[in-house]
Amino acid sequence: MPDFAWEDGCGCLPVAGVDEVGRGPWAGPVVAAAAILVRERVPADLLAALDDSKKLSPARREAAAARLADCDGVIWALGEASVAEIDAINILQASFLAMRRALDGLPVAPAHILVDGDKCPPGLRCAATAVVGGDGLSASIAAASILAKVHRDRIMLGLDARFPGYGWCTNAGYGTAAHQAALLTLGVTEHHRKSFAPIRKLLTPSIS
Repeated sequence: MPDFAWEDGCGCLPVAGVDEVGRGPWAGPVVAAAAILVRERVPADLLAALDDSKKLSPARREAAAARLADCDGVIWALGEASVAEIDAINILQASFLAMRRALDGLPVAPAHILVDGDKCPPGLRCAATAVVGGDGLSASIAAASILAKVHRDRIMLGLDARFPGYGWCTNAGYGTAAHQAALLTLGVTEHHRKSFAPIRKLLTPSIS
């Protein structure tokens, strides 16, 4: 379970955890969250509820996100990169952009940043450490992963209402069989990532 060992190892406060969600889907933005946990002001049962967002059921994830958002011991912000930005600069750079936007949105400047994954975004304003599997190790990153996941799922739920048929309310834009079938019958929308190979292939006329 995530704890504060990585935060304590930074040797300075405050420490922000940052994570992104939505690199793999064929549609929708990539979303990042940054979170600073003031541990003495975060209830123990909320800390115990934190984990990699992918390991939590939707109900537990939603409940944890609501509590994190309302807790005065949690300082957090979200950042997004649009489909147009993903197509223009590639998904990795767009993920970094979303992370920087989330960090820039924090009302408190961190002294150190813990980033989920094996790379840190360039251009950060303080020292940063990449933590592979960080959303299952660091409490701050776990909190960020939950906030980002819930926010993006809500975006995709809204897009599903406007563009029904692709199953975005359940597949979050990933290339499931149902999503692939819908692309063949309904076509490509403005919210699809046209730089992604499966979408690009649909838009490229075949040469017989």
